Amino acid sequence: MKPATKLASFPFLRPSEKTEKLPVGGVLKRSFDLLGAAFGLVLLSPLFLLIALLVKFSDGGRIFYGHRRVGRDGNPFYCLKFRTMVEDGDAVLAAHFAANPEARAEWIATRKLQKDPRVTRVGAVLRKLSLDELPQLVNVLRGEMSLVGPRPVVTDEIERYGPAAVYYFRSRPGLTGVWQISGRNDVSYDDRIAFDRHYVENWSFQKDIVIILKTIPAVCASRGSY
Repeated sequence: MKPATKLASFPFLRPSEKTEKLPVGGVLKRSFDLLGAAFGLVLLSPLFLLIALLVKFSDGGRIFYGHRRVGRDGNPFYCLKFRTMVEDGDAVLAAHFAANPEARAEWIATRKLQKDPRVTRVGAVLRKLSLDELPQLVNVLRGEMSLVGPRPVVTDEIERYGPAAVYYFRSRPGLTGVWQISGRNDVSYDDRIAFDRHYVENWSFQKDIVIILKTIPAVCASRGSY
């Protein structure tokens, strides 16, 4: 049986901050997530098929990729994406860091690389338009993610949140969110943490709708996307 919470894995949180809470938005937000994700999967099914074929025929590798992330209450899940990287990505990245110390420093600071040697040509286009993240609609249906919420992070990143991690844990990670409409990778990590905290502290259904509507032009503009 899956444990109710994994917050004990993060000792830097004070005991009073480890109290389990209802996810932000409650039943209203969850109902909207279910309806929106189901509608999106049906509506976008032709696009899913096209992207799947492009990914498969680009190099013959896997179509989907699941990356382990931290979810609500610290529970881990596999965040689904269309594969945008070469299959031997870890080895390629290690060799890149060995030859480019400045790239390693960029990775440590932002967990991103502007010029990532692992990204395929098809993957670069999918990332630019955020199309690689569409399979996360399945994560939303499963209850692991929400249509709107904090950007899903890996375990190593949680320590950078410090006490502010409690706000991250109160909400399901989002397919989109304040970070995505505010410049994405052009935003500092500290600002990203501040966005997550502000979102949780000031959540409203109306604000979720506004974020979803603003996501469309943000994706089209591709600002900060790589």
